[in-house]
Amino acid sequence: MDKLQQVMGSFGKRPKSSESTNKKRKWREIELIKERFQLEKELKAYEDSLEFMLEDF
Repeated sequence: MDKLQQVMGSFGKRPKSSESTNKKRKWREIELIKERFQLEKELKAYEDSLEFMLEDF
């Protein structure tokens, strides 16, 4: 009976390694989003300067 309870109890549990993997994946996604926002800011700065240069010509 103990083995049956162990097996039944193990169905609801997830291994710890997958939990840490999910956390790492979420942090990677957050870092990618931050990098995209930073890149967009930099591109907007260049876009504005290019508009001024084109007005001169």
